[in-house]
Amino acid sequence: MEAYAKAIELGADFIEPDLVMTKDGALVARHEPFISGTTNVADLPEYAHLKSTKKLDGKEITDWFVSDFTLEEIKTLKAKQARSDRSNQFDNLYSIPTIEEIIALAKSRKTTSGKVVGIYPEMKHPYFHSQLGYNFEDALLEVLEKAGWNSYEAPVFVQCFEVAPLQYINTKSTVKLVQLISTYNVNADGSLDFNVPAGDFISYAAPYDFYANGDTRTYEFFTTEEGMRYTANYADGIGPWKPFIISFAKDEAGDITILPKTNFISLAHKYDLKVHPYTFRNEDVKWSNGNHESEYHLFFNAGVDGVFTDYTDEAVKALSTWK
Repeated sequence: MEAYAKAIELGADFIEPDLVMTKDGALVARHEPFISGTTNVADLPEYAHLKSTKKLDGKEITDWFVSDFTLEEIKTLKAKQARSDRSNQFDNLYSIPTIEEIIALAKSRKTTSGKVVGIYPEMKHPYFHSQLGYNFEDALLEVLEKAGWNSYEAPVFVQCFEVAPLQYINTKSTVKLVQLISTYNVNADGSLDFNVPAGDFISYAAPYDFYANGDTRTYEFFTTEEGMRYTANYADGIGPWKPFIISFAKDEAGDITILPKTNFISLAHKYDLKVHPYTFRNEDVKWSNGNHESEYHLFFNAGVDGVFTDYTDEAVKALSTWK
């Protein structure tokens, strides 16, 4: 909650909770269903017995899973920094929020321009949750309905890397929807690699619900005219990893060359899809060479409609200086 509040203070228009489900069906904000990297759960002996092995999007994971905890138990955990290149000074200080708490925060604040603060929740691994007997989509719609935010006009974008959950919500609600897409890797020449090695997360390169149902299309499909037309049938936007828009080549010495923009944005806009690439981080200097403002300007000039950033103040500053 403190991080979302800081983002609003720094000028965010939307705050973005990644959502997973507890044993008793609550939606809470964690980046993944497994939580040893983002909470202090491994330090608490009372939860040692809940460590388990589950298959998530094609990969075996041994960890503690939110789905094995009640909300009351989740509330006894504290958040910690998952990245080794960021400060851990706030570890073990803050609790794990629910989507209801996040909506209440958004409603209690205004953006720096005086507008309503929006939410941009991501449904994390709905197929995985459905195999455990949870209906992720209906749970989220119920929360949005209670908040009075279950409509196109609401300050809400619902995003997901899977397809069927968005298609389902599209039949039940007019809330804005965004199809996320990814790739496994970027080749040395800047082309995108959609070949996932055995035993890794298949969802890096294809919607897991596609894979699970025998559909062989990868996220590359969504970059084509046919794919954009398909997406526009159920979604209002598309959220690509940055190389889908502007990729980079790397020579044998490791030097980076930024490549010209692709036709991704023009194709998306042809089908009235908003484009919100992810994620702008100061630690990632491939596009910026340390000049973060220039990186934002590069993508603003390419025609993006918004960006996901971990550094709100950098994005706001770059927008203010963009011509």
